[in-house]
Amino acid sequence: MADKNEWGSNLSFILAMIGSAVGLGNIWRYPYVLYSNGGGAFYIPYIVAILVMGIPFLILEYGVGYNFKSSFAKAIRKIDPKFEYLGWLLPVAVFMIMIYYSAIMGWDGIYIVLSFFKGWGADPNAFFTTTLLQSSDSYTTLTSFIPLIAVAMLAGWFIIWFISHRDLEKGLGRISRILVPLLFVIMVVIVGFSLTLPGASVGLAELFNPDWSLLSHFEIWMAAFGQIVFSLSLGMSIAFTYASYTRDDADLITNTISIALANSLFENFAALGVFSILGYMSVQSGTAVSELVTQGTGLVFIVYPTVFNVLGQWAYVLGPLFFITVYLAGLTSILSTVEPLSFSIQNKFGFTRNKTMTILCIVGASISMIYATSYGGSLLGYVDTFINQIALLFGVIVECIVFAWVFKAERLVDFLNSRSKTIKLGKWWIVIVKYVLPIFISIVWIGGMIDVVNNSSIHQLNFTIVSAAILLIASLVFTVRPAKSDDWDDVKERVKN
Repeated sequence: MADKNEWGSNLSFILAMIGSAVGLGNIWRYPYVLYSNGGGAFYIPYIVAILVMGIPFLILEYGVGYNFKSSFAKAIRKIDPKFEYLGWLLPVAVFMIMIYYSAIMGWDGIYIVLSFFKGWGADPNAFFTTTLLQSSDSYTTLTSFIPLIAVAMLAGWFIIWFISHRDLEKGLGRISRILVPLLFVIMVVIVGFSLTLPGASVGLAELFNPDWSLLSHFEIWMAAFGQIVFSLSLGMSIAFTYASYTRDDADLITNTISIALANSLFENFAALGVFSILGYMSVQSGTAVSELVTQGTGLVFIVYPTVFNVLGQWAYVLGPLFFITVYLAGLTSILSTVEPLSFSIQNKFGFTRNKTMTILCIVGASISMIYATSYGGSLLGYVDTFINQIALLFGVIVECIVFAWVFKAERLVDFLNSRSKTIKLGKWWIVIVKYVLPIFISIVWIGGMIDVVNNSSIHQLNFTIVSAAILLIASLVFTVRPAKSDDWDDVKERVKN
């Protein structure tokens, strides 16, 4: 019988991790990254990034997480008390992601309703930016509240709170068993129909037309490694936390390969649908595909409604299906981002899971209201850039050093190999996690820092500094607050020295 902090089955663990990996970002982020970084040529650095960083780092996170069977902060403190601050830095950063993801979920919740009658009108761009978001580039509009978005966001927070109040298997485990397969089924329907559209081949040709010359550019390699960090949630302490819930008979290496493969197939499959639709739009409008491609929320809330406007009666089926898919993807992502901070708080301060989740949902919902303002869209972009290009990559570097060097990754090899039904770890894995990963990720992190500094407006730099201050101070508060739990320093390890 599984306890409340254990997966009821290995399948629940795998599906929860797949749900975390194939979340919202893979639908709107990856197709743009693939297209803008050499098309078919991008697959070379992409595959290298999966093999050199994605799978090896996930195995490391899973192995250490399984060993401690505790929260991220508690385990980091056990490894070395002076690193406890890192144990709070990453969960707090991931919680910040959860807060702004709730805004995108709120927007999508509105679009689910609108999709039944094409409520965005004849000009989806104007509706999204002007009517719905009432977008403004002035920070003074942080006080311009938009009630409709606020209500949609609060509805999402209630769903998260409700699911979180079930125990792990009946809550997140059961939801993962339902949502992840449903997510795949709906995406198959959407992509299958998209491939039949007139002009689909035009979009696919544009997507996969390889620009081999870009392989000599640093940017394409940085984009590939950055995409894998983002899509597999590396260094976010999510994999670590989920692995701590696994049962004793888990085959972590095989699970890692399954999750990485499922994530890769999903995001590339979704890209087929996106560019099939863009090809159709190009043929219908006479506009080049390159001029239609957009990144971020513009793809979801502007490009898709535009094509639904010209799809006739099919739009009333595909529209709701698409936006429901996006909502499910966002829900699976958000449910995973709350776990690391929640479990750490429970371990240190002795709170129950229900009390912790209630507090975090109230705090998160309250803070998220800044995104329900006219400046919310701009602010979301600033915070997303800071978290993904600066904060999390730094955390990945430090986490890799702590796990591989201080904890000593060698301790995991025999244990992981004894359970593995697929590949076996050897010196190659030790070399990767100790030397290759810290160097590669440091290069990507430095490149991201330079990109932020060189391409940011003064407002973005100011809000980046504010976001960094909030992250650092919140992590410090959790670190210095005295523990209320009697077993905060009592950590049992599964893997023998």
